[in-house]
Amino acid sequence: CALPIFTVWTNVFDRGRLVAGESALVHGGSSGIGTTAIQLAAARGARVFATAGSDDKCRACIELGAERAVNYRREDFAAAINDATSGRGVDLILDLVGADYFARNIASLAVNGRLVEIGFMGGQSSASIDLADLLRRRLTVTGSTLRARGVEEKGAIAAALRREVWPLLESGRVTPVIYRTFPLADAAAAHRLMESGAHVGKIVLATEPV
Repeated sequence: CALPIFTVWTNVFDRGRLVAGESALVHGGSSGIGTTAIQLAAARGARVFATAGSDDKCRACIELGAERAVNYRREDFAAAINDATSGRGVDLILDLVGADYFARNIASLAVNGRLVEIGFMGGQSSASIDLADLLRRRLTVTGSTLRARGVEEKGAIAAALRREVWPLLESGRVTPVIYRTFPLADAAAAHRLMESGAHVGKIVLATEPV
């Protein structure tokens, strides 16, 4: 379960530059990456908001440290963030949906806000932006993937994790969320559970007997 921690660190705190006292919106808050991002951001002193696809998943996000979780099936997250921040917006958004959320993400950013794209689960990878708005509010739109990075760069991320994140794991302030563990022989069942979207956190395949 180290991969979500690598992903969250490099995107939220390295590229996204989130610091204590700022605010963040985490899309897919009940996913493996989302549950990690909520916990790490809250533990490091940020105000955290999240989106999720059911009321139960929203409650799970709040239990992990989110101040407010928006059920995106029933509520517009941009309107909810505008209301929760008194119109200011958030300093950082971690997004794995992509183009479907792009316009509302931009609308939900504060002045000097940063949008970090890490996927396009919504199915579209292209979006347009009003450059005048980007300039006026001094926004940053960035994104990354770990796959293409070299060993040296990944090693630098690992060193930062040992220094900044491992103490939070050892103290229990941040805990990997494991929804269910399957033996490798039941990989098909694990995939069915994943496709159902019912889980919160990670689904684990174990090579040893469970």
